[in-house]
Amino acid sequence: MVTVAAESHQANVVLPDGRKVVDEVSGWLRVFDDGSIDRTWTGPPEALPLMQSVEPYAVPRDGHTLHNLPGEPDLRVYLPEIKDPAAAGRLPVIVQLHGGGFCISDPSWLMYHHFYARLACAVPAVVVTAQLPLAPEHRLPAQMDAGVDVLRRLRSIVTSDAAGTLEDPAAELLRQAADVSRVFLVGDSSGGNLVHHVAARVGEDGADVWAPLRVAGGVPIHPGFVRATRSRSELENTSDSVFFTLDMADKFLAMSLPEGATKDHPYTCPMGPNAPPLESVPLPPMLVAVAEKDLIRDTNLEYCDALRAAGKEVEVLVNRGMSHSFYLNKFAVDMDPATGERTQELIDAIRSFVARH
Repeated sequence: MVTVAAESHQANVVLPDGRKVVDEVSGWLRVFDDGSIDRTWTGPPEALPLMQSVEPYAVPRDGHTLHNLPGEPDLRVYLPEIKDPAAAGRLPVIVQLHGGGFCISDPSWLMYHHFYARLACAVPAVVVTAQLPLAPEHRLPAQMDAGVDVLRRLRSIVTSDAAGTLEDPAAELLRQAADVSRVFLVGDSSGGNLVHHVAARVGEDGADVWAPLRVAGGVPIHPGFVRATRSRSELENTSDSVFFTLDMADKFLAMSLPEGATKDHPYTCPMGPNAPPLESVPLPPMLVAVAEKDLIRDTNLEYCDALRAAGKEVEVLVNRGMSHSFYLNKFAVDMDPATGERTQELIDAIRSFVARH
C-alpha cells in the first residue's frame, strides 16, 4: 500500500516574532502561547498535494459538475450528469461531514474531492459538503450544530417556492436535482461521530419539524469512537501514515471535547455508560465501515455491536487489510491495486445502501 510516513515534530519552538509553540500535532497544527493557531502543513512534503483545494467548475468533468454555494453555512455541491433527467427524477442527497479530529481539514481538499466526486457519479447522488468549524477555537458541539445547519440550509433551498426565486444559479440547480426525502449522512473519521449525533438530533426533533427533508440513512466511515482506556487494537496495531496516529487522536480530542471531558464523553463514546441508552436514540439505518488495521477498529466494532443490541438497523463493512481513511489517499487508490479494490468495494456498498433506503 502507498503511504505517507509519519514524522515527529517538537513543540516549544520560538518564532522570530517571539511567539512560542506550546503544542503541535503531527505537523498538522501548532498552538502558540498567545492562543493563536497555525494550520500550515509542516509534515512530509509528499502529503501536501492531497491538501490542495480543488476549484469549482460548471463545465462537466468526469461526469459531474462542482459548485460553491456561499451562505450560512457555505456549501459545496457535486452534481452528476444524468443522460435522461426526466426519467431519472430527483436524486438522493449525500451530505458529507468531513473528518480531521474536529481540528483540521477542508472539504475542498483533493483527498476528499477525488472520493466524493466519484461517489456522486457512482450512486448517482447529489453530494453536499460544508466547511465545519474547527477546534480548539470552536469546541464540540459546534461541529454538530454546523451539521444540523447544513441540513437546514439544504431544506431551505430545495423547498423554495418556484424556479427563479433563488439568486444563485447553483442553488437553482440544487433545487431542481435534489430529493431531500432521501438524505444520507456520510462522515469520514470524526465526521462519522457527527453522522451519529446529527442524525440523532434530527430524529429527536421529529419528522414533522424537518419535512419534507428526511434522513434516510447514515454512513460513518471509520468513526472516531474511542474510550478513555486504550482498546486492544490501539495497543497492538501500528500507524503507517501521518493521517492518523494515537498522539494525533489524543491531542485533537483534548482540544475539541468540552473542557474537562475525557474520551468517555458521549460525543466520542456514544456506546458508553455516560451516553444516553442507544435504545432511546432515534437513529436511521446505518452502514458502518470499519478498517481491519485501524487503530480504533475495536471501538468501531463495539459501536456496531451496541447498535445491534439496541435493536437498531446496522450493516457493517470491514475493509480488509486497510488502515484508517485509506480511501482518501488518492495516491494509494490510484497506484496500489489492493487499496483501489477496497475503495471500489466501499463505493459499491454505499451505492447499494442508498438504493435500498
